[in-house]
Amino acid sequence: MDFNLDFSFNVISILTGIIAWSFVAFFAYRIYKKQIVKPKVWKVMVVILIGLFSFSINWNIFDTIIKFPILPLGVWILYFVFKGKNEKWQNYRAFAWLGFCANFIFLVSTFITIPVHHVIYPKSEPSTYISNIKNASIINIHPSAKERLINKESLVKQLHTMEQEKIYSDQWYEDTYMNTESNKKNERFPYQLIGTSSKWGSGLHAIIYIEDDGKGILVSTSKKQFYFRSEETLIEGGK
Repeated sequence: MDFNLDFSFNVISILTGIIAWSFVAFFAYRIYKKQIVKPKVWKVMVVILIGLFSFSINWNIFDTIIKFPILPLGVWILYFVFKGKNEKWQNYRAFAWLGFCANFIFLVSTFITIPVHHVIYPKSEPSTYISNIKNASIINIHPSAKERLINKESLVKQLHTMEQEKIYSDQWYEDTYMNTESNKKNERFPYQLIGTSSKWGSGLHAIIYIEDDGKGILVSTSKKQFYFRSEETLIEGGK
């Protein structure tokens, strides 16, 4: 069964999924009304669900795995189940093929969901990952970190003005581990921001790290990392 969506729980995918299933239900109703012999509704539902099974190829687009249906495995299974029962097969065949075609309805809904999701929840904006900061705080995750506090006022002020910059993984590694003495190694991101949540309905989950100067944040998701810089520090205090 292919729902063609690799997003976590999010409002947009749920809404498009409901619309897609509504189209499937509409076409099933049209087929049902045209039939002289009316099969049982629950059997129709089972046939449609089995018809959804397909052999698919995966296609990665905008960090989302989309499954493109190729072979109607569910239809073949139902054909063998009804083999020798031509009359019953004639009653359920259209529903079996509707199940397979439903994969393409879900595929279209996915192509609609992806750009809408990117517009409403832009991954290049730190405010997508840091929304509710009421209970925000920072914790030290490296011995080189000092005792600091998050400056909520500064964070709110600069969330929408931070600039995304390139992540220099190799250079950062060399600066931290190769070009310093073993007893003087400082972690570039020694703080972790906790107590925040991503924008409601986005379904995005991320770990937020704060740079040692307090002006950079590293957003780490399950698929990618994003680095943002602010003009003013986001932390205050120190010992």
